[in-house]
Amino acid sequence: MEDTEPKRTEPATEPKRTEPATEPKGTEPATEPATGPTTEPPAADGDQPPPGPPAPDNESSTGGAGGKPKKKNRLRRTRRIALAVLLILLVPLLTAETALRINYMGDPADGTHTRNRDAMWLGHAWVDGRKDDADLAAFARRVKATGIRDLYVHTGPMEHDGTLPKSLYPRARWLIDAVHRELPGVRVQAFLGDVLATESPDGMRLEKAATRAAVVDSARQVLDAGYDGVHLDLEPLHSGDRNYLSLLDDVRAVTRARDAQLSVAAHQIDPLPGFHSFWGTVAGHPKWWSQKFFGQVARRVDQIAVMSYDTMQPLESLYGGYVAQQTSLALEVTPPTTHLLMGLPFYHENRFGHWNHAETVSAAVRGVRLGLSRTDADRERFGVAAYIDFAATEEDWASYRDGWVR
Repeated sequence: MEDTEPKRTEPATEPKRTEPATEPKGTEPATEPATGPTTEPPAADGDQPPPGPPAPDNESSTGGAGGKPKKKNRLRRTRRIALAVLLILLVPLLTAETALRINYMGDPADGTHTRNRDAMWLGHAWVDGRKDDADLAAFARRVKATGIRDLYVHTGPMEHDGTLPKSLYPRARWLIDAVHRELPGVRVQAFLGDVLATESPDGMRLEKAATRAAVVDSARQVLDAGYDGVHLDLEPLHSGDRNYLSLLDDVRAVTRARDAQLSVAAHQIDPLPGFHSFWGTVAGHPKWWSQKFFGQVARRVDQIAVMSYDTMQPLESLYGGYVAQQTSLALEVTPPTTHLLMGLPFYHENRFGHWNHAETVSAAVRGVRLGLSRTDADRERFGVAAYIDFAATEEDWASYRDGWVR
């Protein structure tokens, strides 16, 4: 650190004063010359007052100009601390983003295309009376040339107590029969969702046994209506929720007895170990699941679809690298008997969590293929799931067909 003490103000050529004989020695600054040329005659007695005491040291606590260097030092320290904190936050972030960009590099392995086990989420209009035969015929023509074999049709939402009003899906039977007729082999599953009271006081509470029992009854209800399966989407669901695992066990007992499917929409997996705990502390919303919890869920269902969108990634290459990482993480803990699907963003928004220019279908498909290539290229029970039909564009469909279906 540079010396901030001000230089002396006395001129080097100051004449030697005539000091009173009684003045104590040693009061003059050590740096003042003992002798030197005089540039003007000494003043006569009485022309000026006798010299006073030495000026106070400029770094003393007496204030005045002496406070400025201290303020400068404090400002320097504050700036250095702020810079250190910024680097502590930015360096790991930049490192992680660089890793994602590298993860997007390379070529997918041959054969990493559709296994004809893809899925799509459909809006509520298909069961509440807004869609008709013409809509179904047009949709069937589009889907026939793809690998889509499961449709998750929004049939809820459930009430917070777990019940499901039958008035929400008056046209369910029509849709199921029409799909089976126009698209043989395609299954129609009831998409049942609700907001959980995990981050606000309002929502479904899975810790209540009565609520879980009501959800199981709602599953029976939609299977009685003719659905081929039950698709649960409960959010925000925190990692490690034992009540959720218990619910899955109970619902699967019902679906197995009916030879029906149990599928779930799953949160993303920690991009770094324990990241959900860190983010929960910082943002109050854990968002991710641990890889261990993801595996626990995957072992309890027939299908698990990762919502691999809303990732906060600002660039297409970073988003694609993120999807590649998520695909690998999910493959590592999903048993081969469970059907794993990776989500594709067939919708368009611009906000902090989702940048439309970055989260594209083409980047997601390439990321899926890269993750599949590196982790389990021959996995048979694997596919992609498109969210959602009513927001999809022609470009979305083309990217899916060209990149994945081929």
